Amino acid sequence: MDAIERLDVSLDDLRLYAAVVRHGGFAAAGRALGVPTSRLSRHVDALERHLGVRLLQRSTRRFRVTPIGERLARHAEAMLAEAGAALAVVAEATAAPRGRVRVACPIAIAESMLAPVLPSFLARYPDVRLDIEVSNRRVDVLAEGFDCALRVRQQPSGEDGLVMRRFAELEELLVASPAYCDAAGRPGDPEALAGHPFLGFGIDGELARLSLIGPGGGQARVELLPRVSCAGFAVLREAAIAGLGIALLPESVARPALADRRLLRVLPDWRLPQGVFHVVFPHRRGLLPAVRALIDFLAIEMPEVASGIVRSPPYGVSAEAAAASRT
Repeated sequence: MDAIERLDVSLDDLRLYAAVVRHGGFAAAGRALGVPTSRLSRHVDALERHLGVRLLQRSTRRFRVTPIGERLARHAEAMLAEAGAALAVVAEATAAPRGRVRVACPIAIAESMLAPVLPSFLARYPDVRLDIEVSNRRVDVLAEGFDCALRVRQQPSGEDGLVMRRFAELEELLVASPAYCDAAGRPGDPEALAGHPFLGFGIDGELARLSLIGPGGGQARVELLPRVSCAGFAVLREAAIAGLGIALLPESVARPALADRRLLRVLPDWRLPQGVFHVVFPHRRGLLPAVRALIDFLAIEMPEVASGIVRSPPYGVSAEAAAASRT
């Protein structure tokens, strides 16, 4: 049990006492606070009785703070400042979403899934500013000061101090152009992929290791040396459309070209392990309103975008602007 609880002293008693000391008397403190002098006097008298010490020496002509009264006043001012800071934290956490939100997002997710919905979010929350790092590097959310990070992992791993919220499972597809398929033929099984130029995500031309699951549950593992190795899926998609080989692309990136048959599925009876599309962010308690608003918004929008659902104009955005954001 702390001293205040043991002596039954309220924070309001300390607030009024500190004001009397700060303003150099009851009359001045009463005018500053809009509180009758008699009320201030009663509170200080009660405080002295509770503590069993004389805090002020006062008469009709003199007002003096005792040494113990001066020390108490200093500590009371510090307590009041901390209490004000605590209340400011609560007020900030319950206020309307505003301010800067730092987001990390992979390139493909930013281009194919985040971009179509951002106009709606920003129209709904005009006082929120987004600072988005679009990169395929794995950021350290806590150490680098990010509010949240969008990720796709086959097996998401837990991280100390972070909460994960799932959006959807994403599929990767092997694709090639009709012209390439006509000229080179389509491989009949995963092993035959080695006879085709491969266009894959990566850096430094490292070997691509693919694990595929067949229609009967059988598995195949292949290693492919990419003809084009790139960290940008849009580059790989365009290379595949141009007939340079077989590309491995996220379904969301390949979807438009598959729809208009600029690309075709390769080994359509085989699939790759699905990735979990999710967001990570610091613990739910204490999230700023703007961060919480963004995460809640994405939790609604991302599963539908991942499944190919496109909403008619986003909230607060014209049909023309919405169409432009999806091109």
